[in-house]
Amino acid sequence: MLAYRELDDTLRPTDTGAGTLADARTGKWPDVPADRALYDALDGRLRHVARLQDRPEEINMPTLNDLIAGDAQRLDTGFTFTEGPLYHPDGFYYFVDVRESKFYRIKPGEKAELLRENTGEGNGTTFDRQGRLIQCEGGNRRVTRWPADGTFASSEVLMDRFNGKRLSRPNDVVCKSDGSVYFTNPGLRIPLVERELDPSAVYRITPDGSNQHVADFEYPNGLAFSPDERVLYVANTRHAACIHRIELDSAGNMVRRSIFADMSSDEKIGVPDGMKVDVQGNVYCTGPGGTWVYAADGTHIGTIKTPEVPANLAFGGPDMKTLFFTAHTSVYSMRVKVAGLPGHPFQKG
Repeated sequence: MLAYRELDDTLRPTDTGAGTLADARTGKWPDVPADRALYDALDGRLRHVARLQDRPEEINMPTLNDLIAGDAQRLDTGFTFTEGPLYHPDGFYYFVDVRESKFYRIKPGEKAELLRENTGEGNGTTFDRQGRLIQCEGGNRRVTRWPADGTFASSEVLMDRFNGKRLSRPNDVVCKSDGSVYFTNPGLRIPLVERELDPSAVYRITPDGSNQHVADFEYPNGLAFSPDERVLYVANTRHAACIHRIELDSAGNMVRRSIFADMSSDEKIGVPDGMKVDVQGNVYCTGPGGTWVYAADGTHIGTIKTPEVPANLAFGGPDMKTLFFTAHTSVYSMRVKVAGLPGHPFQKG
């Protein structure tokens, strides 16, 4: 359920006589009309939660059985560390072997096909609105874009510096429907003497090519949008294992942030990493011991167990009801009952 922790630390529910949320320090609303509208929306959500709490029989929280339709099937194996899963509308998946700097394509029922080598430790991938591949190249410390024809004969650098300072290790990337590209830039694996941007952060590349800072993090990793794109979820990998919830305004700027989920665990394998969202707003995040699934209000529905703990995942298939896992040495698929969001605005045809 939505909790008061989702509100800004400086705000608390205050009885002002009107029964609304107000600034706890003054008891008054901020002067900015946009803030008032946002607080009204949050107030409405809290009131809705309170009504549900009064009528618990009306709450219908899904279980993993409501979401998962079968067991994981291994598609191929023999890799070092797979990542960057991405479904193409032509019916295949892209993925990378980060530590081998290799880029693959796999069709269901076939062995993976090597498409490109020397990727500069290519990692997270997505499509832009025109179907061009965007990739985070951690070793090359840049974000690149590749033509939509699938030849990978050339690329252009979308971003390798911010305010003249070199990026650290771009990790994961997602494209918003307006064409903006958001990516994570963790820096803890860069030697301190080579680290130019500190702390780590999420950045945005706008459609006109300009660059913006979105929010600072300890170690930002996977990221995904809510169905309405008003919320950007960001997984923090070190040391606070959690998912952040970033509320965005219409211009793509951060309005407020909160902790969406705590993924602390005694499991020895896995950290909060790759993330995707389904059409119902459920959040799937690879993490300790498997893939953790959350309802849109942050309730932990359950953890999907696969033969290997995955580092990332993507929805795919013609009906978007197949989960494709990149799980260290192998890649797997699993059928689900609720369609996923593609994670990018590219739709062929």
